Amino acid sequence: MKIINEAEFHKITKEQPLVLVDFFATWCGPCKMLSPVLEEMAEEMKGEVEIVKVDVDAQPALAASYQIMSVPTMLLFKNGEMIQRISGYQPKPQLSAFIKQFI
Repeated sequence: MKIINEAEFHKITKEQPLVLVDFFATWCGPCKMLSPVLEEMAEEMKGEVEIVKVDVDAQPALAASYQIMSVPTMLLFKNGEMIQRISGYQPKPQLSAFIKQFI
């Protein structure tokens, strides 16, 4: 799963029909727990949703522009628009159900 910068973020959220962006920090325990779940889902849902990561410490302006107050926070973009937000560690079944309602 790719860690992207602000320019890549704007490009991918506009070009891909459905994108889940995980705002995370390298020091965050729940973020570390979530990472393998997202890796699995990125593989399983390839072609349906693009899953990428943004390091809030490396991209503070981007995190601030979306009012990311805690990590992990995931934003779901559909056709370039942010449509949903979910925070905290999510088990795979819940996260999968969350995404599938927008496919």
